[in-house]
Amino acid sequence: MAEDKKLHDTPDLDQRDLKNPRDRDALKRAADDFLKSRKAEEYALAQEEQEQAGNAELDALRAENGDLKDQLLRLAADMENLRKRTARDVHDARSYSVANFARDMLAVSDNLKRAIEAIPADALASDAAGLKGLVEGVEMTERSMLTAMERHGVKKIEPQGQKFDPNFHQAMYEIPNAEVPHNTVLQVAQAGFVIGDRVLRPALVGVSKGGPKQAAGESQPEPGPINPQAEKDA
Repeated sequence: MAEDKKLHDTPDLDQRDLKNPRDRDALKRAADDFLKSRKAEEYALAQEEQEQAGNAELDALRAENGDLKDQLLRLAADMENLRKRTARDVHDARSYSVANFARDMLAVSDNLKRAIEAIPADALASDAAGLKGLVEGVEMTERSMLTAMERHGVKKIEPQGQKFDPNFHQAMYEIPNAEVPHNTVLQVAQAGFVIGDRVLRPALVGVSKGGPKQAAGESQPEPGPINPQAEKDA
């Protein structure tokens, strides 16, 4: 009965009489409710569109952030490579800048040694014309030159009795000797020098031939053919 009374009290809007105050109030409430529902729908739609726009903007920002991060990592890697290259170049410049000068000074040292070796032994023994003092002065000059060069990273190679190493030695000739291992440096025709970890001039050497082979796992490189130009320089 209550529901029938309620339906009777709220007839369809089309049946409302605008002259009736109760109907006018009902129409007004219905209009207000309709406007509120439309505003709510519009607000929800606007919120949804705003949320979608915000998500799209967030995705764009994330993609941009990823690109920037990738660029930053690449830049950092490039800078690190540049730093290492620069440090290596500076090290090489400091270590090897005097290489050409040092090579020229080695020729002077060789000439001093040749001058000493050119003096006859009997003349040196008799100290004719004060040759002994002259020889000592020349030897001191050579030692002083080599010491000064060593301060700048130029060191003499001492291969006597060592295994032949083609990275530091140049074979001039072979010496038959069955008592020492094959390819052992027996004679040094011309001293070799290194600057830093680079060969400034290989040592010209004579290597043994006919001795016992190296043990397994200790194979030596062969000296290779004799270098005619190196033999001429010696």
